[in-house]
Amino acid sequence: MNNNSGSGRPTQGVTGSVSGGRYQPRPTFSSSAGSSSSSISHRSVANGGKKEILCAVGVDVDAVAGWLGSYGGEDSPCDISRGLFAGEVGVPRMVRLFDKWQIPTTWFIPGHSIETFPAETQMVVDAGHEIGMHGYSHENPIAMTPVQEEAVMDKCIDLIEKVSGRRPTGYVAPWWEFSPITNELLLAKGIKYDHSLMNDDFHPFYARVGDSWTKIDYSKHPDEWMKPLVRGHETDLIDIPGSWYLDDLPPMMFIKGAPNSHGFVNPRDIEQLWIDQFDWVYNEYDYAVFTLTIHPDVSGRPQVQMMLQRVFDHISAHTGVRFCTFDEIADDFAARNPR
Repeated sequence: MNNNSGSGRPTQGVTGSVSGGRYQPRPTFSSSAGSSSSSISHRSVANGGKKEILCAVGVDVDAVAGWLGSYGGEDSPCDISRGLFAGEVGVPRMVRLFDKWQIPTTWFIPGHSIETFPAETQMVVDAGHEIGMHGYSHENPIAMTPVQEEAVMDKCIDLIEKVSGRRPTGYVAPWWEFSPITNELLLAKGIKYDHSLMNDDFHPFYARVGDSWTKIDYSKHPDEWMKPLVRGHETDLIDIPGSWYLDDLPPMMFIKGAPNSHGFVNPRDIEQLWIDQFDWVYNEYDYAVFTLTIHPDVSGRPQVQMMLQRVFDHISAHTGVRFCTFDEIADDFAARNPR
């Protein structure tokens, strides 16, 4: 999970402007710059002052799966009905929103959601969005055995390939939890990128395996546990960092059993939080990635739909910014930082 970004090769993409409340892509070419092994090269003026801010929207279709695996609603018909809302109402609303703005997105769909909402999943596929993995029932990777975790991955890869016609290249860990072998399994399955770890916030990195640390044991002398983290070795798995502070669910979805659950936060407060982060990134970096994590459970609600349109409007008003899929970000990073 080492941050080893470089400055980059020429890339072709689209920047955006807003016309009539709609994102309008237009062709652009970024400038080239020599690659560098410096871990801070992406923070400097590496592109001759030209901006390359890659924005991606990741849609986690937790729906019923979220209540089964993470939210504590598996015995509640009411909570399960909220999952049905996400799949049957929230997903179509979000597909229409992205179509209106002509924004390519990546949908991380649990296997349970694919099989429970086949028509809605097909809507996503037909709209041309990327489909990535997100567990089957939003189960916790830490709680599973290696055999269970691999079986879930195999099932979900098969489901996504059947519905989309393409083997998935990306993964988001349910509840952003990795087991000790998640990285190794992803590599073994040929997965290109992950969107779960948080070593950086606005720059991808090559994930490491084998990191180790010593937990505190108050029953022993401190000399036995006063030890630093030991870094493992870097792999080919690209990590596009996640961020709880760019996630719609924790502040805007009510979960009965979660002590920090909200659900009644004014979306305009979250909007400002996201816009402030984007503005800081735009002012500080010439190259960066800005990724949002949203859910039809939350962003399918009217107040958040309105918020997203204001956020898209703000982002799209900046030059040198383009919306893309997570797969595109991974390919761009690999080109900038060949191994």
